[in-house]
Amino acid sequence: MTSSDRITTIKQIVAEILEIDPAEMTMTSLFKEDHDADSLRAIEILASLEKAFRLEIRQDALARMVNLQGVCEVVDEAASKTA
Repeated sequence: MTSSDRITTIKQIVAEILEIDPAEMTMTSLFKEDHDADSLRAIEILASLEKAFRLEIRQDALARMVNLQGVCEVVDEAASKTA
């Protein structure tokens, strides 16, 4: 999977969970402030990413998963540890 494909998949997962149009989300728009996400949605995003990419993401990574850029970084790091 290319980096571009991974970002597209992550964006689709996050948009579905936040119940927004993927076009409304930028790499730096904040989930909580810009898209009204709560902490339960963040956990749901984490679990969905683990399942989609067959990764284990540490719970403490949630603090960095505040926007699409942060989520992509966390997924990339988790993927590099399992590679």
